[in-house]
Amino acid sequence: MTIGLEPAVSSKTKDKMEQDLSPIADKSCKENRELAKSGKLIEAIENLLITEKQCRQAEDSPSTSKIATGIIKLCYEAGRLDLVNEKLVLLSKRRGQLRPAIKAIVQESMVYVDQITDMKQKLELIDTLRTISDGKIFVENERARLTKTLSKIKEDEGDIASAAKILQDLQVETYGTMEKREKITFFIDQMRICMNNKDFIRAQLIGNKVNRKTLAEDENQDLKIDYFKQMIRYFSHSANYIEIARCYLSIYDTPSVEKDTPQLLQTLKYICIYVILSASSNEQSDLLNRVYEFKPLTDIQNYKDLLNQFKTLELIRWSTFFELNKPELDSQTVFKTEPNAWEDLRKRVIEHNIRVISTYYQKISTGRLAELLDLSLDESEKFVSDLVSNKTIFAKIDRPAGIATFTTTNDPNKVLNAWANNITSLLDLVEKTNHLVQREFMLHKIN
Repeated sequence: MTIGLEPAVSSKTKDKMEQDLSPIADKSCKENRELAKSGKLIEAIENLLITEKQCRQAEDSPSTSKIATGIIKLCYEAGRLDLVNEKLVLLSKRRGQLRPAIKAIVQESMVYVDQITDMKQKLELIDTLRTISDGKIFVENERARLTKTLSKIKEDEGDIASAAKILQDLQVETYGTMEKREKITFFIDQMRICMNNKDFIRAQLIGNKVNRKTLAEDENQDLKIDYFKQMIRYFSHSANYIEIARCYLSIYDTPSVEKDTPQLLQTLKYICIYVILSASSNEQSDLLNRVYEFKPLTDIQNYKDLLNQFKTLELIRWSTFFELNKPELDSQTVFKTEPNAWEDLRKRVIEHNIRVISTYYQKISTGRLAELLDLSLDESEKFVSDLVSNKTIFAKIDRPAGIATFTTTNDPNKVLNAWANNITSLLDLVEKTNHLVQREFMLHKIN
């Protein structure tokens, strides 16, 4: 005999769960609002709390939420912000309080945060709301927004350290109900405030949380620009020019920027500047050649000529280069704000000249090398050594003889192996040719 086990739910409990107390809630709200206007605020609140208990026990979420928000409204409209804080805590801690009711009073109170002008009262309300929303997933978005507001207040007061500490503790990437756009906005604000606090390592970690595919969506074009501006700020701290160029390239590829010709050309100017400021490497060379082919570059011919000088295997005279490009480059932000920009550009010119010399010369005297580079012997040796260390070129300097060699010395074993391979290939060809000759001979002999 099989006995079916079913949950023991009494008809009384079932009826209670299905009760709709909205008429009672509406009537109570209306009557007690009038009572509060007559000056009996405390009595009105006590009456509403009794009705709230009745609705809560009946599990009528809409009615409970309406009464709870009604209590908060009465306190705020009466100018009793102390009561607002008190009743927020009371309502959130009531036995078996419904989640929609807590969410409703938090959302209602957040409206008041923007309306309150007294800073002390505003901070008290924010603190109360953050306390009652702590650890509750269903109001995590509201808590995050309140935290952001609190951080902004601290930042406006000049307390950057406190503002950064408050905002950086938010882990919005774990919030399942928050929209992607709002998450990215939080990430950008966290990066900005961390860099304001000189915490660049944390800023980088936060920046890595942003999904680049989300930034590529059409509705997020403004966030994409803001994000890469913060990344530019981060890479500027370490003078990582190649990454800055990549960031500007991402901004350049944004549809809204492509439609704005002045902004497009200005972004392209920055790309050109940071590409030539980047240390010589395969990555830099590839990026330089790609940028050189951009069609809008023809509208700023002086920048195209600038790239062409580094693209062409010809020596660049620093004095001529400096006089020709100084007026234009001095008008750009990087050369105004970065004290080492001109010195870095001079280094790039010297590195370019060394690569050109290593292409055309197998051996050259160190005196002639220094003359071509417009440097002293020690300076020219230092730059060559740096490029050799970076594996950009191969070079050896014989100081006693005063000779710089740019060709690699062949390893005897490698030469012998190459010769053996060539001989093997040659013998294979001879054997194959002999076979073909013999075949033709046999065919003609038969005929």
